[in-house]
Amino acid sequence: MSSLTAPLYQWIDNAEALDAACEQVADASVIALDTEFFRENTFFPIPALIQFTAGEQAYLVDPLVTPCTAAFRQLLQSDAVKLLHACSEDLEVFQHWAGVLPAPLIDTQVAQALLGENPGMGYQKLVELWIGESLSKEETRSNWLERPLTPAQCEYAALDVICLLKVWALQSSKLDQLGRLSWLEEECSTLIEQAGRSVESDGQWYTRHRQLWRLSPRQLEAYRLMTIWREGETRRRDLPRNWLISDKLLFAVADAMPKNRYELAEVEGIKPMLVKREGDALLSLLKQAYHCAEDDLPSPWPDPMQSDFKKCFKALKKVINDKAAELGVAPEVLLRRRDIETLVMQQLAGEPLAPLTGWRAGCLNEGLSQIFKESSQ
Repeated sequence: MSSLTAPLYQWIDNAEALDAACEQVADASVIALDTEFFRENTFFPIPALIQFTAGEQAYLVDPLVTPCTAAFRQLLQSDAVKLLHACSEDLEVFQHWAGVLPAPLIDTQVAQALLGENPGMGYQKLVELWIGESLSKEETRSNWLERPLTPAQCEYAALDVICLLKVWALQSSKLDQLGRLSWLEEECSTLIEQAGRSVESDGQWYTRHRQLWRLSPRQLEAYRLMTIWREGETRRRDLPRNWLISDKLLFAVADAMPKNRYELAEVEGIKPMLVKREGDALLSLLKQAYHCAEDDLPSPWPDPMQSDFKKCFKALKKVINDKAAELGVAPEVLLRRRDIETLVMQQLAGEPLAPLTGWRAGCLNEGLSQIFKESSQ
């Protein structure tokens, strides 16, 4: 399955064995973690396997029969660095299964983004880049809920965490040479903060839509309220978002602003069963938006095709692109498109600009300030 030597691993299917494994790695300074999970018909991922290691032997925990123990929770919160790759969904698994998040955290995908021009590098490519080994992809789409797992699945899962330690040893050395370790620590601390703020995140979900500029402030408020409701309901009912109602449909409802069930049923894409089950909730939120005071409505989203917007966006983008090229990273590592648009909106609306903080401030504040100064003259 790989040019790597078959890994050592221990299968863990009871609380006593999990506690014993935690004791084995309790003194480690770095612990690599990974999860396998199933997520097709639920909001929360269903844990299928938890992997961890501090050396050459991996521990494979079967969460279908093994409860998370106090010792494992303590391990997740210990002073040891916890390594993960592309951690967002893994963090959800730990939050849901263990009730805590692994911290302090290092995400090797984020580390790579600070080292090169590929901010979303997959794990197989990362391993090949740093340690010159090719990991099998055959088990990536395995059914991890089946029991027993095959030897190939277990070896794949074990190598995922064993190789992570080797990659990080090389990445951390390079980051240290470039003086960017503190950047990475800052980024990963933010990941932990964001993962633990689900309700606050719900309130910002609406900003992901790319067509918000088409909505009036009142329609925008309706869309915001409905996305907050949808996020809360899918979490409460443990359903995938689109099984309840998609962003596309919520946007169409906000655009139409129906006042009753008949008008709601006329919105393109709305099915009778949705009106029957969720109509009252949606109409209540729309009514709330209708009665919202003008001063409390969100600011209109600027049209990205307007000349002033395009001019300011282009100037900011150039500053970011130039700095990214100087640092040898992708521009989106410095600022995502959505963040640039927010800055432009604040500038055009005459609102106080949200200052950049941390390592980004040192890299960008001077250049961005100059652009804003020129655009306001």
